[in-house]
Amino acid sequence: MSPPSSLAIPARKGLLGEVRTTAILAAPLVGGHVSTGLIAFVDNVLAGHHSTTTLASVTIGTALWWLPMMVPIGTLLSVPPSVSQLDGAGQREQIGALFRQALWLALGLGLVLFAFLTFIPLALAPMGITAEIIPGATAFLHGIRWGVVALTLFFCMRYLSEGLHWTLPTLVLSAGGLLVLLPVGYVLTFGKFGLPEMGAGGLGVASAIMLWMQAIGFAVVLWRSKRFADLKLFERFDLPEWSIIRGLLATGLPIGVTVLMEGGLFIATALLMGRLGEVPAAAHQIAINLATLCFMVPMGLAEATTVRVGHALGRGDFAGVRRAAYAGYTIVIGTQLFSGLVLLTGNDLLVSFYTGDAAVATLAASLLLYAAAFQFPDGVQVLSAGALRGLKDTRVPMLLAAMAYWGIGMPLGAGLGLGLGWGPKGMWIGLIAGLTVAALLLCTRFLRSSQPDRLVMRGP
Repeated sequence: MSPPSSLAIPARKGLLGEVRTTAILAAPLVGGHVSTGLIAFVDNVLAGHHSTTTLASVTIGTALWWLPMMVPIGTLLSVPPSVSQLDGAGQREQIGALFRQALWLALGLGLVLFAFLTFIPLALAPMGITAEIIPGATAFLHGIRWGVVALTLFFCMRYLSEGLHWTLPTLVLSAGGLLVLLPVGYVLTFGKFGLPEMGAGGLGVASAIMLWMQAIGFAVVLWRSKRFADLKLFERFDLPEWSIIRGLLATGLPIGVTVLMEGGLFIATALLMGRLGEVPAAAHQIAINLATLCFMVPMGLAEATTVRVGHALGRGDFAGVRRAAYAGYTIVIGTQLFSGLVLLTGNDLLVSFYTGDAAVATLAASLLLYAAAFQFPDGVQVLSAGALRGLKDTRVPMLLAAMAYWGIGMPLGAGLGLGLGWGPKGMWIGLIAGLTVAALLLCTRFLRSSQPDRLVMRGP
């Protein structure tokens, strides 16, 4: 029998030791998230060099593609704390059955999203999206919809692996996606080797192909890995068991809504940019793509913190729960200061990689100054959310996120940007406000929930 995967990263005493453990666990996750962010970078660079209209179309299509994906990706985040708590409590024999039910949940979520992406383009015109953007956005959505089931299955397998402290496959397969997307996306977008020029639609189809290759690759990794042999993940076929799926949903659905609240804030901002025309929409997409690349670092740290907090809770180490979170906060403060400095000083150079359109570049470079301002609160809020997930404390954080993002961030951004005519800069001020309030509320919530008399290991 293989040794428990948690032993692959031995625990170290004290905060410094926990920082090292978290950093080792998070490094592949950060790399995987950066690779995922670079996928969006590839999409935007290819689209931007095709035409400004194609870039604007991909901007709107990406917004409507990620809007529904926030829910299943967040909902499946119930898998890592469930798995890590079972592992920490010495109940690894239960993990295989839990995983097979999580696959059913992922499949169902993927099919629902396929239907959503089929019909959502009909809402583009009523949303007020300008007419020249709609055909490309529709083609992008109808192309990428064929990969949504693959993506939900991929995240289910990924979260299982991460919950058991094995994060290297996330890095390898996410980076491998770039090797598929870049050539396939280029050929389909520009119509090379005798193929038709598909523009934004070509990027959608290329993305779907990449997603299926990643999902199949992860399944092979789990099937052949000796590390997971004792879990018997694919030993038998299990029919859906509502009791287990309901438990995953009870923990995961509030996470999904929380992720939707934050992601929806950015997506709704992108859609409002579409009402302002091609230049603001394209400039916003460039700036938000670079900000998203920076966000990949604290996101990876948050996922590692979820696992460390859950494992500490599972083994009954209540002091270790806070120590795991403090380690994450320690690292994220440094990473966010660095990313803010890069955006602040390198804004013009970074934008030049995306577009040669002077109007788009000037506006995008100015928006990166606002992106630099929200790096610190963005890192703190996502790290706090990750620590709370490790405790399976998800319902109250969902309400706190709703208030911060949609009670403060969106009304302020829309009021300044559209109501007072401040344009894109006003909307970005709203983003900063929403993230700052979320950071304060979620950090306070973790300090309250991690008090020893409140800690309890919850079932999956």
